[in-house]
Amino acid sequence: MMSMLSIFETIALDAGRTILEIRGRGAHTHYKPDHSPVTEADEAAEAIILEALAQHWPAIPAVAEEAVAAGQIPDISGGRFFLIDPLDGTREFINGRDDFTVNIALIENALPTVGIVYAPALNVGYGGAQNQASKLSIAPDFTIENRQAIRARVMPRRPIACASRSHRTIETDDFLAQYGDLETLSVGSSLKFGLLAEGAADIYPRFGRTMEWDTAAGDAVLRAAGGKTCAIDGQPLRYGKVGRSDETDFANGDFIATGASVDAL
Repeated sequence: MMSMLSIFETIALDAGRTILEIRGRGAHTHYKPDHSPVTEADEAAEAIILEALAQHWPAIPAVAEEAVAAGQIPDISGGRFFLIDPLDGTREFINGRDDFTVNIALIENALPTVGIVYAPALNVGYGGAQNQASKLSIAPDFTIENRQAIRARVMPRRPIACASRSHRTIETDDFLAQYGDLETLSVGSSLKFGLLAEGAADIYPRFGRTMEWDTAAGDAVLRAAGGKTCAIDGQPLRYGKVGRSDETDFANGDFIATGASVDAL
């Protein structure tokens, strides 16, 4: 029997193939009520993912970015649900860059436990579950040609930071300044979590609005690789944040993602 992560991988590869096909012929962009861009690639990939998840796990509700934007929010009170961002990094996609991803995650008791991050234009993916994480090399026929086990590293004396290309803030720069003159990788989408998970970077601070579907899959991979993602109060970033009077459903607060701690080795 295939594991949930294996099925996630297959679904993500199918969605990624469709995204690249649409990009090849030219995707049309429109804007949601919050003024964020969405393309037909986002919508087509989400439809593929939702249909496949429903076939395999009809009893698990799925929270997906474009469905939520359309007012379709399932009951997640059972504590176990999927979070889906069918095309994370839509701005990168629109601007012709390659660092956009397909993201699928399982949330259990407010924490991400299984996740896949797939960058179709880069032929790379990251998967994680049950304290095991892998980096995937994807062949031109959208099959996995290599699977390499990865672990996050303990932060070195001179860490490497990741920062958002499209959403970098003054608060981010101020936070990173405490480390002095450090190397910073500007990367779009949830690939930043993958870089931490494989030990290619050490810290990713995010000050400013993100949504849970932006982070869940990458967070699952990072945690499986021995890293962590914490809110500013130091507690693990939690998911399924709904019913708050002062904040939008499924919105994250500021967070800091890091590689492994010494006691995690």
